[in-house]
Amino acid sequence: MKTGSFFTCLAACLAIVATPAALADADSAPSFAGKDVDLMRLDNGMVIEGRDIETPDGYTSGFRLIAGFTPLSLPRLDLAAEFSYRESDEVPTQMGGNNLLVDSVSLGGSLMAGVRIGQLGLYAKSGVMGWEGDAVIPRDAIDTGGTTRVTGLGARLSFNRLISRLEFEEFDAPDMAHLNLLTASLHYPF
Repeated sequence: MKTGSFFTCLAACLAIVATPAALADADSAPSFAGKDVDLMRLDNGMVIEGRDIETPDGYTSGFRLIAGFTPLSLPRLDLAAEFSYRESDEVPTQMGGNNLLVDSVSLGGSLMAGVRIGQLGLYAKSGVMGWEGDAVIPRDAIDTGGTTRVTGLGARLSFNRLISRLEFEEFDAPDMAHLNLLTASLHYPF
């Protein structure tokens, strides 16, 4: 199944079960929204955004799905939940003084809260991630796995149609340090 059709199917499911809440300003993007064209606003006020994940070193790929809303009584506050899936192939790491190549799969979930101040949007997230790793080289190495804490901070700044975004995400496990990311983007839709 292609990633786009997965997001469409999941968005339809979320639209059915999401609780009604209207966005205070339909033209303002949530604090966590980025450059993605996949951003959807459902009639019940739920905002759904999906994006692919790929690390610059090429070890990791996956996707994340964010569903959020703005409470009616607090129009500058954004609340969201994020689900992410990451698959890493042949990541070099060390365990017990030995060099290893590890394939890992991780599933995570985070709660996000953001605030919009004019054209600036700031957000933070906190959650957990479960992961499982299989040693590729050497084959007789012990397979690893576990659960770790995920934290992150981000900012979005829009000026007319120009949107810039900066995000830092950290995983509190030495074996998953390759997933720690600082990402920046600049986007001008036309």
